[in-house]
Amino acid sequence: MNSLQDRFARIRTFIFDVDGVLTDGSVNALASGEQFRTFNIKDGYGIEQALKAGYTVAVISAANQEGVRKRLEFLKIKDVFMGGPSDQKINTYIGYLTRDALNESEILYMGDDLPDYDILARPALLSTCPADAVDEIQALCDYVSPKAGGRGAVRDVIEQVMKAQGKWVR
Repeated sequence: MNSLQDRFARIRTFIFDVDGVLTDGSVNALASGEQFRTFNIKDGYGIEQALKAGYTVAVISAANQEGVRKRLEFLKIKDVFMGGPSDQKINTYIGYLTRDALNESEILYMGDDLPDYDILARPALLSTCPADAVDEIQALCDYVSPKAGGRGAVRDVIEQVMKAQGKWVR
């Protein structure tokens, strides 16, 4: 195994941003004021398989839309941190680490834009991003998925981890 494969093999917790990671970053605004996002069903299947295999999956996002919450509930993601200021995501992350006594070397975080920078810059975690993440984030990350946000990037990293651990379904 190479170094990246060794790091994939240590992961126990996945943490994802929403906009630009679980979605393609588009926001569709309706006359009612609702702003809906589109999620990728293959990413959802990957999350389902990760949870079934005993991994922890969490979301940290500045967005706070009810439709997004309902999608995350449907996926059975229990640790959902939404609605804080985008420049305070690092505080949410550190609070989550402390609350659950998580080992940072067992965490994979996927973000796509500058509000994720402070988390992704932490050397112990496995920092990942979609193929269409902003340049500064791509330059920082340990792994850049060949898939775009909302187009299979989440499924890609889940598969990489589960395959490295011999847990992928096929």
